[in-house]
Amino acid sequence: MTRIASVKAYAVSAPLQHPLWTAHELLHSSSVILVEIQTDDGLTGIGQIHGAPLKVICDWVERLGALVRGMDALAQVVVWEHLFSLTSPRALGMGGRDGLPPPLPRSDRPFIMAAIGGIDIALWDIKGKAAGVPVWRLLGGSADPVFTYATGGYYDLNAPLTACADELAGFVARGYQAVKLKTAGLTIAEEVQRIAATRSAIGPDTLLMLDMNAAYNLDDCIHFAHEVEPFNITWLEEPLHWHLQPADFVRLAHATNIPLAHGEREMTRFTARDFIDSGALRYMQFDATRFAGFTESLRVSYLAEQQGVIIAPHLVPEIHAHLVSAFPQRSFGVESHGGPERDPLWFELFKERAQVRDGRVHMNSLPGFGFEIDWAVVKKYAA
Repeated sequence: MTRIASVKAYAVSAPLQHPLWTAHELLHSSSVILVEIQTDDGLTGIGQIHGAPLKVICDWVERLGALVRGMDALAQVVVWEHLFSLTSPRALGMGGRDGLPPPLPRSDRPFIMAAIGGIDIALWDIKGKAAGVPVWRLLGGSADPVFTYATGGYYDLNAPLTACADELAGFVARGYQAVKLKTAGLTIAEEVQRIAATRSAIGPDTLLMLDMNAAYNLDDCIHFAHEVEPFNITWLEEPLHWHLQPADFVRLAHATNIPLAHGEREMTRFTARDFIDSGALRYMQFDATRFAGFTESLRVSYLAEQQGVIIAPHLVPEIHAHLVSAFPQRSFGVESHGGPERDPLWFELFKERAQVRDGRVHMNSLPGFGFEIDWAVVKKYAA
């Protein structure tokens, strides 16, 4: 049996050249937590977590890692369920009378779910390496290039209103056939100017998605949707405030002909299920690296497939392209950043990884997820 010998976390954060805004938050850096799991027979798996605070999540990775040491590294579902069970009350859980830690604190639940996800992804990497095949082959997928789109249009408060148009047109010039624009940080009238300029710059045939970062209440979002419908929008992403639920998305879906996308901030398959079952979404964007990991993202993808919802995982193409490959009929593709201005780590962190060119993710045939970390870069940007 291949057993888990050690679990380590490394926080990495590269500063951005210029601070950027979404409608929700100011971004100063590009950050990731790497989870390294070593087995007793010499295998190493790497997981990724995108979340904050970095130190808190790293601490949880170390704490949970201690609890799975000695477990079967190839039984990733068993490990996942073991850790997830600790997030809820259980018989004899008080005071750890069953030999396990007491139920983990509710206040840290997002950080715990992120840590579980990083551990899980590293175990999938090990699973592929133990079998000597890439994860896409474990899932029954193929090495065919996976469609990707580029996200831009983050707000630079010192830039002209329509600078986003030139940026996204640059993505198209590099071969992308679909682009996504950050929106909803300004007035609706100003956003219409940005979107109109972008559509003009990228041409009529390029797919254009709008990422709203949960900026609107229902009435304002309906107004926004009606204003941007003439620009042939592929989807509205995270359109409603964080506290609004599937029933509100249903009302929005009935009010606009633009498809809705959502799910990158859902922590488990259970809330993702509620959005999928509501019928409001055309696209599910569950992110394995934010919460719960690859095992849970695979479960979400099967749920989506059964309900006719298309999967479009959020970022991290070197991981999510493996997932998309396994759902060729019910996947849109994966997200990437068109240049290092927003995501410098993706362009520096790896000695080997999937390549993005001509609007496609070209995976390799290396075992596991097929990427190799440049540890000198980890040291350079250690947080």
